Amino acid sequence: MPLRVTFVAAARSAPLLAERFEDDRPLDQAGWDEVQRVAGDLLPLAAAELRYCSPTPRSRATGDALGYAPLVQPALRDCGMGRWRGLTLGEAMAREPQAVDAWLADPRSTPHGGESLLEFISRVGGWLDTRPADDGGRIVAVAEPAVIRAALVYALKAPPTSYWNIDVRPLSMTSVTGRAGRWNLRFDGAGAQPSRT
Repeated sequence: MPLRVTFVAAARSAPLLAERFEDDRPLDQAGWDEVQRVAGDLLPLAAAELRYCSPTPRSRATGDALGYAPLVQPALRDCGMGRWRGLTLGEAMAREPQAVDAWLADPRSTPHGGESLLEFISRVGGWLDTRPADDGGRIVAVAEPAVIRAALVYALKAPPTSYWNIDVRPLSMTSVTGRAGRWNLRFDGAGAQPSRT
């Protein structure tokens, strides 16, 4: 039986443009409200045999609020951003525009002194490949959107630069099925109705 890993993106604690590298802020009230709105749809995932989360406060809080009681996994931490930790992309660009350009263009670059995109994808992929298939067929992992993007690039064996083309929305679900080295992206159920804003 193939292993099924369902990633749930942590609720957001800030508007998109205010997202910070390696953001350790807890959920704000808007994030808690979002979790409560979708809890009914995500609660069935609590039946997974294994439940994990990223070490960020908002990933842990999202998992706890959904009733998962997840085990923190250090390998699911966000990309190590060195001296850019805590900055927004705009702030990093204002301080070091050429370094940011190099980082966005080359998945092996580490102008911030942290982890390269390639290293990040490999770390998250290594976690995915070492999930214990004999302990159960279903796993849920609450993680930061960046971690889920890295897992998808790894699972699909896509070029690392495709990381920038994947949009993971807060509290969205994405599943992969298979086993180490052989993963498939899986879409379940009817899509959500478009919101009118």
